[in-house]
Amino acid sequence: MMLASVVVFIIVYIAISSEKINKTIVALAGAALFLLFHFITQEAAFEHVDWSVIILLVSMMIIVGITKETGLFQFVAIKAAKLAHGQPLPILILLSLITAVFSAFLDNVTTILILTPVTILIAVELGLSPVPFLISLIIASNVGGMATLIGDPPNIMIGSSAGLSFMDFIVNLAPVSILLMALGIFILFIAMRGKLKVSNERRARIMDFDEKQSLQDPVLLVKCLVVLALVIAGFLLHNILHVEASTIALAGAALLLLLVRPKELHHHLQDVEWETIFFFFGLFVMVGGLVEQGVMKLVAEKLLGLTNGNMQATAVIVLWISGIFSAVVDNIPFVATMIPLIKSIGESLGPETITPLWWSLALGACLGGNGTLVGASANVVCAGIAGKSGFRISFLEFTKYGALFTLFTLLVSTGYIVLRYFVWA
Repeated sequence: MMLASVVVFIIVYIAISSEKINKTIVALAGAALFLLFHFITQEAAFEHVDWSVIILLVSMMIIVGITKETGLFQFVAIKAAKLAHGQPLPILILLSLITAVFSAFLDNVTTILILTPVTILIAVELGLSPVPFLISLIIASNVGGMATLIGDPPNIMIGSSAGLSFMDFIVNLAPVSILLMALGIFILFIAMRGKLKVSNERRARIMDFDEKQSLQDPVLLVKCLVVLALVIAGFLLHNILHVEASTIALAGAALLLLLVRPKELHHHLQDVEWETIFFFFGLFVMVGGLVEQGVMKLVAEKLLGLTNGNMQATAVIVLWISGIFSAVVDNIPFVATMIPLIKSIGESLGPETITPLWWSLALGACLGGNGTLVGASANVVCAGIAGKSGFRISFLEFTKYGALFTLFTLLVSTGYIVLRYFVWA
């Protein structure tokens, strides 16, 4: 049964990674097979679904979907382009910074969905290919999303499973995220310097944009900003309030729905990425099946045997395995597989001892997402929007920048993990 569950899981994983069939359909089919073959019971399957992750994702999607209707995000992007006086390189850097900040407090897929179209518009007005701008946006979204609990789906999964708070992520990952973003901007400056040049006429087109036209509903904008401020404050204080982050997000979504037009609930629920939600559901059931069959416990024992229980070596291995695997496959299913593995290690060594492993997993998964075009959901979404607009981001072109950046950031992160949790601890 153990071997059969692993074989089915690998087949499903390969199918998800190939993207030949919709990954949500594959994940749900895999979950159905796990139940039909009795790798996991129906009762146990529902116990393994992390409902905190589901509730947090749905709630934030509702809040961001309503806020998107105000035009706030487009306003900020156009304002940044004008602040840069239409100069391509400063625009690229400013848009990257904005993407990183938005990705820290919204999820990075949503940020990419919002900013990609306006970035393409700005690049086209400058008479330049938007591809370098979009590659920068993808990298910034993955690095910025790493900084907080809600910035990237893998972080939400890790935080819920490990009992880590919003402030835990800020304290442990925000510093290295800021450092890596600064290094990323420096690399962008060196790589793009002299390549992005435009005429004064093209720059004047950007300066003629009226960012205020992006703001569709000022009254709704105020309501959204108030609710977003309350939700973020709740995230920062949720450990003190003894309320889960998912509960705060749910309360924020309910409040915003009450403040806007409650009769349009159906319209607002359409903004929820239900494909992503059901994808998570299928993954949780399959990974739960591997846990029930004892697969994760066995792998954890082998990993500890390899490192002789040395936590520093284990943390570095988890970081690099996460970074490499997340570059070739979507980091969400990878993290879903790793969480029970790290929990199994915790059963042997104690939950406090394995804390560095959670940060290694988060760092590796988020940074590895930059390695290739299929490394993270945000990458695939951005490439899809660009393709529909007539601008193809090729796998090789993205990998040329992404793989180098991933290797560099993983090296820096290795130093960060070793120094912070083992040398200075």
